[in-house]
Amino acid sequence: RHLPSLTSLKSLNLRNTERNLQNMPHSLDGLVQLTELDLSSNSLPRIPDSIFTLKSLTRLNISDNCLTQLSQTIDEEWPQLEVLNVSRNKLNSLPNALCKLTNLRRLYVNDNHLDFEGIPGGIGKLYNLEVFMAANNNLELIPEGVVRCGKLKKLILANNRLITLPDAIHLLTDLAVLDLNNNPDLIMPPKPSEYAKRLEFYNIDFSLNNQLRLAGAPTTSGLGATVTPNKDPIARKLRLVRRAREKTTNSDSSKVLKGMTDLAKEKDRLKCDAMLNEQDLKPKRWDEALEKPPLDYSDFFDEDIGQLPGLTIWEIENFVPNRIEEVLHGKFYEGDCYIVLKTTVTDSQSLDWKIFYWIGSQAALDKKACSAIHAVNLRNYLGANCRTIREEQSEESDSFMELFPERIIYIEGGRTASGFFTVEEVEVANRMYRLHELSNRQLFM
Repeated sequence: RHLPSLTSLKSLNLRNTERNLQNMPHSLDGLVQLTELDLSSNSLPRIPDSIFTLKSLTRLNISDNCLTQLSQTIDEEWPQLEVLNVSRNKLNSLPNALCKLTNLRRLYVNDNHLDFEGIPGGIGKLYNLEVFMAANNNLELIPEGVVRCGKLKKLILANNRLITLPDAIHLLTDLAVLDLNNNPDLIMPPKPSEYAKRLEFYNIDFSLNNQLRLAGAPTTSGLGATVTPNKDPIARKLRLVRRAREKTTNSDSSKVLKGMTDLAKEKDRLKCDAMLNEQDLKPKRWDEALEKPPLDYSDFFDEDIGQLPGLTIWEIENFVPNRIEEVLHGKFYEGDCYIVLKTTVTDSQSLDWKIFYWIGSQAALDKKACSAIHAVNLRNYLGANCRTIREEQSEESDSFMELFPERIIYIEGGRTASGFFTVEEVEVANRMYRLHELSNRQLFM
């Protein structure tokens, strides 16, 4: 009940705290600065009403619950939302209002009951969407709007019942990751010809009749209806406002009004500067003067890390972790250190993690320290309850060795550079000097 009084709160993690509709606060209006909220791994049948008052939310994780639907006014409740994770719930469909969250960059809907009709056709309006993960659902097709998200970089559709993909999948030039595993009936659309590759755009029919035909519904021509273009009243109002501004731009009254406005703005600016200078002159307490360095774990780890079962490994290079490719798993250099994350799904359909950091026998001191530090950072970033486990070369535990069925391979030397400066030893050449006597005249010259 004291939670609403924390008015300066920016990040709130309530993961796996047995939250339900009864023990959630009835009002969170005071948390106006809250931007990150984690309610995953609880027992929520729906989103609590108090969460809808958090207008400043940019990241919401409500995975591993019992949600059956999302709010139809989600665009009005969280207009600034950038990351939404509703994985491992019981959702059959996503609301159409989701398409109005134009700031949304990452959308996770893994392990639900979504089918073709459950994904809104207007999802293509999310022009900032970069990651769309919908693995372990009932998708036979995906709406063409998904591939209209021009900034899409990662598309995960594994473990579905896909038959094919929209032809416009080839338009996603920024797409870096496409996961279609375990879709046995999938037939990829034909690649465009060499001539089509040279075109600036494809001739795709987005008409209503074509969309109805693709969805298997009767077309408007079959129903005897005619489609007439609707006039856009908003565009008309904008044109009228633009014409009115053009007419009054050159008038004398507008010039006088503009000058008075600029003068008022200048006075306000000078007043604000004076107030800021007065605040700077006030002495600060010793604890207020201390600068605490901000730590953003997203600078080191991707936001979708630990969301899917599997193995992820980072190597330490120049004080920071770098993710390595899967072909290098199990091949450890003796002069390097690594962080190993094992993600599994428990019987209760919740995620579980194990975090190891492996230290090579010839590793530098900075790599050893950074591997331990970033292993703890990874645990904090995931909100895991496990402890980080130290593994040293040739003394690995059985649980660590089980992660690599094909055994571990040690490689001499180091693959990454140390963050310390290294001083090379310079060989000094032998030199011979000749001593001879100088005359008095030479001494005084």
